[in-house]
Amino acid sequence: MEIETRSTRKPKLMIVIASTRPGRVGGVVADWFERRAREEGDFDLEVVDLAALNLPFMDEPKHPRFRQYIHEHTRAWSRMVEAADAFVFVMPEYNYGFNAPIKNAIDYLHHEWQYKPVGFVSYGGISAGTRAVQMLKQVVTTLKMYPVVEAVQIPFVQQLIKDGRFEPNEILEQAADAMLAELYKLTEALTPLRQEAAERAPAGA
Repeated sequence: MEIETRSTRKPKLMIVIASTRPGRVGGVVADWFERRAREEGDFDLEVVDLAALNLPFMDEPKHPRFRQYIHEHTRAWSRMVEAADAFVFVMPEYNYGFNAPIKNAIDYLHHEWQYKPVGFVSYGGISAGTRAVQMLKQVVTTLKMYPVVEAVQIPFVQQLIKDGRFEPNEILEQAADAMLAELYKLTEALTPLRQEAAERAPAGA
């Protein structure tokens, strides 16, 4: 699949809401980050809610590197991820680690993730989800994704939610802007590698 260049379109940023738990706060945090990204204007945006996507636990018989998918939910997820140029995972921390649905969503695919930058908006209590992010970085780098150093880390997230809306402080807004800027630079820089990887990858089923 040919990857369009910056001269023909904006790069596409997929914002992934990792939590699927009823009562989660990930949705309102993602709403804020999406608004911030739209104000910056460097990316076309797509928000994917893993709760709505509702992928079953990995049920493909063949390794994802073959792209011989037998289920339509996998094919649909493959098309969505392949179309994205960069990602932001909005994620909680569960018991010092990441939650199962985000790992499951990542593990479904292989080639579709390669040479794409990823940023993290993490939230929680005093640790702000940072331990989960550190663990997930090991996963994404194995798939040749590029985590950006800049991150949005939200401690005591419940204190910043008022009437169902996330109200960030200035530090968080600056962190979001810095991460978006770095994501954009990496997205542009990695375009030739994504092009090469797309040409080498097996055709999707």
